[in-house]
Amino acid sequence: MTRLTRADLEALPAYVPGRAVPGAIKLASNEVPYGPLPGVVEALTEAALQTHRYPDMGVVALRDALAERYGVPAERLVTGCGSVAIAEHLIRAACLPGDEVVYAWRSFEAYPIITASAGATSVRVPNTPTHGHDLPAMAAAVTDRTRVIFVCNPNNPTGTALRRAELDAFLDAVPANVLVVIDEAYREFVTDGDVPDAIDTYADRPNVAVLRTLSKAWGLAGLRVGYLVASPEVATAVRKVVTPFSTSMPAQAAALAALRADAEMARRAALVVSERGRLLDELRTLRPDVPESEANFVWLPLGDGAVPFGAACEAAGVIVRPFAGDGVRVTVGTPEENDAFLAAAAKALS
Repeated sequence: MTRLTRADLEALPAYVPGRAVPGAIKLASNEVPYGPLPGVVEALTEAALQTHRYPDMGVVALRDALAERYGVPAERLVTGCGSVAIAEHLIRAACLPGDEVVYAWRSFEAYPIITASAGATSVRVPNTPTHGHDLPAMAAAVTDRTRVIFVCNPNNPTGTALRRAELDAFLDAVPANVLVVIDEAYREFVTDGDVPDAIDTYADRPNVAVLRTLSKAWGLAGLRVGYLVASPEVATAVRKVVTPFSTSMPAQAAALAALRADAEMARRAALVVSERGRLLDELRTLRPDVPESEANFVWLPLGDGAVPFGAACEAAGVIVRPFAGDGVRVTVGTPEENDAFLAAAAKALS
């Protein structure tokens, strides 16, 4: 039979989303558990009356609102269908088949998928023993074929974060012709003052692009809105490969409403951070090696015990996200949801 698709994709694992089981507590997808922000549902309802029309392809109102919020020119912003879609567009804009993309592993599981989709080659650099990026090793992995480096900060799924001094040294070591993409999907949950805001600190570097999303702290996971801040040249190139009309009219309206509710977003993020601290304290009585987290999830480095632990939690009515052979990522939920998880974890680890 004649092959109609690329043979190399057979070896590529599919993206695995967090599972949802009816009646169970879902702590598998890094969602914020408090519902849409004020004004979002009303904005969606109004937008629904216009869905027979195409959305604004330039996403001008949202782009301008983000530009004002972060103090950057609108020409440096690109929006898309979640930050993962923007990451994919970046690879398409920067890489040709055979070019290399460097990233830590384990990190965001979409990186190998979007790299392979462009025909580029993944270069995975193992995490440190403390579950964070090994930036010196990542810099050493750069070759004359390297086009992009992903730095996930805080890292998904381990929650660990890089601090300014180590990022400064890394960016100074990376050649100017390599694009460093700092993925800050969980920035709103960072409380360590030594973890830099990459838009403020690095986005003016010509070879740095910063990814953000409205899926997490802003509560729009179901609507898929992400954005990029980069140099005008990089932003223009990415815009050329973005799927037309990929940010829908309801998504644009909801995003604008969410941004107007920034005080409530910050209040909810603070609730998550408080519960994150409680989870870490409790889990470390069971597993002292649980690393610090600056995201809205925690990481249990259970190795080969990850899948059995996930099954034990599911049997107790709590869905977490095991990564076979590595560990388990657990989203911070409401206090009641976290209590249920801690009870399941205590039983599974006893």
